[in-house]
Amino acid sequence: MTTILLVEDDAMNRDMMARHLKWEGFQVITAINGVQAVALAQSEPIDLILLDMGLPIMNGWQAARRLK
Repeated sequence: MTTILLVEDDAMNRDMMARHLKWEGFQVITAINGVQAVALAQSEPIDLILLDMGLPIMNGWQAARRLK
């Protein structure tokens, strides 16, 4: 099963997107900021990351640089 890391700080958007992706058959792991995203990406086998760029603490651009 494909695992997607969904990084979104808005709870309503995160819930809607996670439910839709699960309905499509994906395993979804969620994070609410860039720090959580980097930590999860390093500890979990992730196939795809959907990353909001306007995140608190560490924004999406900073997180993407660290993930590269």
